[in-house]
Amino acid sequence: MAANGILEVTSDTFQALVLENEKPVLVDFWAEWCGPCRMITPILEQIAAERGNDIVVAKLNVDENSDVAARYGVQSIPFLAVFEHGQIAHRAIGAMPKAHLESALGLS
Repeated sequence: MAANGILEVTSDTFQALVLENEKPVLVDFWAEWCGPCRMITPILEQIAAERGNDIVVAKLNVDENSDVAARYGVQSIPFLAVFEHGQIAHRAIGAMPKAHLESALGLS
């Protein structure tokens, strides 16, 4: 588990930690240089703290794991996707307030 309840995933761990997870997994596709990505990190930390029993919150660095980003057609970041049973159930692109993000991702 990474800092603040957010799991770091990579190309090597994506299958086991995201696609095979029994819980829904909210994946933040992000990069170090992305300002909006940094802006939503506190929101993701809140979601992890509030919903940690129901959903896993994870981050995947697109610069270091471009194969996974390409597989899911990530062209703009932050790209957030909720994976359920190995498939994307909900997605959102861009920084937005917590209530909007939760609504877009089917969490409200």
